[in-house]
Amino acid sequence: MAGMSIATETSKPSSLPADHGGEGVLSARYRALTLGIVSVVLLLAFEATAVNTAMPVAARQLHGLGLYAFAFSGYFTSTLFAMVLSGEWCDRRGPVLPLFAGIGIFAAGLVVAGTAGSMWLFVGGRAIQGLGGGLVIVALYVVVGRAFPERLRPAVFAAFSAAWVLPSIVGPLVSGLVTQHLGWRWVFLAVPALVVLPLAVMGPALRRAERELPAAPPGGSLDRGRIGLAAMAALGAGLLQYAGQRLDLLGLLPAAAGGALLLPAVLRLLPSGTLRAARGLPTLILLRGVAAGAFFAAEAFIPLMMVTQRHLSPTLAGLTLTSGGLSWAFGSWLQGRPGAERYRERLIRIGFLLTALAIAGAALVLLPAAPTWTAALAWVFGGVGMGLAIASISVLMMKLSPPEAAGANSASLQMSDALGNVLLVGLAGVLFSALGGGAVAAADASGAGGGARGGFAAIFLVMTAVALLGAGLAARVRERA
Repeated sequence: MAGMSIATETSKPSSLPADHGGEGVLSARYRALTLGIVSVVLLLAFEATAVNTAMPVAARQLHGLGLYAFAFSGYFTSTLFAMVLSGEWCDRRGPVLPLFAGIGIFAAGLVVAGTAGSMWLFVGGRAIQGLGGGLVIVALYVVVGRAFPERLRPAVFAAFSAAWVLPSIVGPLVSGLVTQHLGWRWVFLAVPALVVLPLAVMGPALRRAERELPAAPPGGSLDRGRIGLAAMAALGAGLLQYAGQRLDLLGLLPAAAGGALLLPAVLRLLPSGTLRAARGLPTLILLRGVAAGAFFAAEAFIPLMMVTQRHLSPTLAGLTLTSGGLSWAFGSWLQGRPGAERYRERLIRIGFLLTALAIAGAALVLLPAAPTWTAALAWVFGGVGMGLAIASISVLMMKLSPPEAAGANSASLQMSDALGNVLLVGLAGVLFSALGGGAVAAADASGAGGGARGGFAAIFLVMTAVALLGAGLAARVRERA
């Protein structure tokens, strides 16, 4: 497709953002824009940390533990469509409208999830959230690519990670207390109030900044063929997840249909050579999905493991993940230090190795002799690893993308992220259900919880192997001379 030929082009046209000397991201020229987009990241971060804490209770009260993984992967399935739509929209109309539309849709999904009377309706609310989140995150990347000079982009991505620090500290604690004393529904219904900040306070600043951005190239109407492929990918991913939940012969039919829809769509949406890890941009795109999928598939099951295997309260189980959010910001800060640009490939490899170490370390909680804080300690290393790897991948992607392809390449990067989450969180759900996850429901009544230990162990073993695979592929981010 023409869109993909542009997206994979690495030459740089002249319409780059001007670099005004030694100005930083909080200088007068960039301060309003930086604070505006970071406030949006803050909203997404608080929701993510709060939901991780409340999810085990929500799934049990809605009698939907069998769909526990679906509640996470359903979010990322809908982002597969929204991210491509956002990339097309941003490249042709600019990033501000998809950014504001995404925030509104995201808030609507929170309301649906918070008022759901069944697990399937809850999953539907999570899917609506994914539509909004997909629009938002691509628009933010396009703003960074078009408004900030290359020198400042590592600092901007570090600010994105820093925006997770406060939610990582406060989110699990607040969410756990609200879940225990008011009910899990208020975790979802209270978050939309936070939408007021980026819309009412930072909205005017973002609109003023849009007028100062380099003009978007005239693009005409949206590429309906590309958007249709995104819909195929999302539908195929959804069918694969449904088949994985059935675990019977009838599940082979939706599995076959899902694969037939997903594979050709992904091959045409992502840059050529992505699935075979071709050097340069294709490997960067692939590694984003590998990193996100392995880390978040493991992270999604840590609170459930702590509740069912170590009998922690939702508050304490959620706080296990706090260390990862804090250290992620530290890792992202490290990659943004002067001189780090020369070591991007090495930083990505180190990031994957630390992530593999963290996932394996968290699994030690399954051993009765291991202290309960083992998972929190392990997640410190995982956060540093993800901060190094994710931010470095984003910086290199922007470096290889001309401004007129920033939307398409940002969408490809985020689509790989979502696809990695869909497939690996879905795989984690299959492993969990097939290897004792059903025993968790009985354990709620008996207080045992040991029946699901094999499912948890399998999840962490597989995700450790995936992270190690990413470390091996890191050498291919450098293009041949």
